[in-house]
Amino acid sequence: MLKTTVKKTALIVGVLALFGVIGLSGCTKETEAIKIGATEVPHAQILEFAQPLLEEEGVEIEIIVFSDYVQPNLQLADKQLDANFFQHIPYLENMVEERNLDLTWVAKIHIEPLGIYSEKIDDLSELKDGAQVGIPNDATNGGRALLLLEKAGLVTLKEGTGVLATVYDIDDNPKNLQFQELDAAMLPRVLPDLDIAVINGNFALQAGLSPTEDALFLEGGDSPYANVIAVRSEDKDNEAIKKLVKVLTGSEVKQFIEESYEGGVIPAF
Repeated sequence: MLKTTVKKTALIVGVLALFGVIGLSGCTKETEAIKIGATEVPHAQILEFAQPLLEEEGVEIEIIVFSDYVQPNLQLADKQLDANFFQHIPYLENMVEERNLDLTWVAKIHIEPLGIYSEKIDDLSELKDGAQVGIPNDATNGGRALLLLEKAGLVTLKEGTGVLATVYDIDDNPKNLQFQELDAAMLPRVLPDLDIAVINGNFALQAGLSPTEDALFLEGGDSPYANVIAVRSEDKDNEAIKKLVKVLTGSEVKQFIEESYEGGVIPAF
């Protein structure tokens, strides 16, 4: 009798174990992995916040942090990355044309207002003749900086000048400003040596500057320079990329951006 009971118990346990395995395998969600390049602030921070939300969608992301604006696109084109998140549309379009890269953007995420900063003056009216002005040395951010300086009333650009303006397109420079064209990431570090510098929002935040409190002049929310998710053109309809976009343009991420950066970063969706 004991042997029969043992056999029955073993059979029941075996059947339950089998159903357990079947049940677990049926509930297992297939996970897709994305390797995404980003600059540290705020891009990588936003991605880190989104990680658990993406896991719920079955997407795992590996965030590769860059300190420059060139390698993220080159590595994306070379398939070392699946996507990147660090640049605005004019910069992407310019680099695609210059380097003949088959990249495209799939979603606008936020705007980082470009600002004019100084450690020597408290108001642009205090700027002296011949002042040293730092601007980014890449084509699109350099042009963007000059357009901001024009909007601030410091220079006038030649009629018809667009986003790719250079210092040679300055038509009127009443304060005889002297321009130093430097790598965008370097500008916060050399700010003490300049009278003013035009600094990208991400690098300002990374340096501990508050765009809304420290900038002497700041781009408005109507800026056309939205930061985007970029991918290879062949991957624009990839399901994992679609899930990435869904999460990054969701209400949780929007609230995180608004509460974390207090106007230094503005949602673009």
